Amino acid sequence: MTGRSEDYHAALASTSRRQVLDVLLAAAEPLDAAGVAEALALHVTTARFHLDQLADAGLARRRPSAEKRRGRPRILYAPAGAAHDSDAREQLIGVLADTLARENEPAADATSAGRRWADTFDTPAADGPVGGLVEVLDRIGFDPELTPDGQAIQLHACPFRGAAREHPEVVCSVHRGLVQRLLESTGPAAQLVPFVEPELCLITLDRPATS
Repeated sequence: MTGRSEDYHAALASTSRRQVLDVLLAAAEPLDAAGVAEALALHVTTARFHLDQLADAGLARRRPSAEKRRGRPRILYAPAGAAHDSDAREQLIGVLADTLARENEPAADATSAGRRWADTFDTPAADGPVGGLVEVLDRIGFDPELTPDGQAIQLHACPFRGAAREHPEVVCSVHRGLVQRLLESTGPAAQLVPFVEPELCLITLDRPATS
């Protein structure tokens, strides 16, 4: 992805396009235009336009679906770089964070992106809001651990640590929005405290301590 930074920033100048990329990054598998349209309440033609713009800029990749069906196959979209290619994914996150950092209110925009990201996850009601949050954080790759007193969640890893160090006002705000949304209504108030140690972040929970 090196050497095309300006192309990437131009493609991400559109707020809607950044939201489409957010959805692709959060998805567990490639999506078609209809799936992106549903996630963002867009017309499918509009979603397809933004997806093609991202693909043409090298920020997403497209491929036909392998399913057998009559007519033309569905076109699926995924973030540039294979899902297992952590370096490519980290670069892509870095480009998105750098673009958001150029906005007038990067933290507010990033927090809103995090809240939209949270809406893509199904959380188990049986474990309560905190348990659901821990499960989502584990799926993303934060290696979360609820402290014995139940007052905090320690994040021992971060799949976006490089971008977070470069643009904490963006990346950490995305994570803050994610946490807030997942605990909204039924969960305790929470505060994300980034980098309490070089390799540790903390989510503090405002609820009675467990015995």
